[in-house]
Amino acid sequence: MPELTLISVVDDDAPFRDSMRRLLKSHGYTVAVFPSAAEFLASTQVRATACLVADVQMPAMTGVELYRHLLQTGYAIPTILITAHPEDQGKEHILNMGVGCYLPKPVDEAVLIGCLRCAVSRGRGTLGCMP
Repeated sequence: MPELTLISVVDDDAPFRDSMRRLLKSHGYTVAVFPSAAEFLASTQVRATACLVADVQMPAMTGVELYRHLLQTGYAIPTILITAHPEDQGKEHILNMGVGCYLPKPVDEAVLIGCLRCAVSRGRGTLGCMP
């Protein structure tokens, strides 16, 4: 099933995007990567995205702002947010917003894949896949 499942990765860190692309492809997913929320939103991939993996801290529009924007515009894409600052006090609030998983960098591969499988199997609008 993963081969037809598009995972979109939005992160301003090019090496991280590349490593995520390789990792997710090795698990059979189709992957699109974007250096910013704006580029993702301007792409034709938004509607096809089965799960979004986005960095919390990005210039211009953060991962949280991207998630909120998607919800406000009718795209309840299952979302996994990742952060280099996991001690952030906003984690509980973010999860209460409906984000599927909130993971620290470096990302644990097994946890990430578990979150992806949960998000994809539940589909749009049914979030909450914390391991």
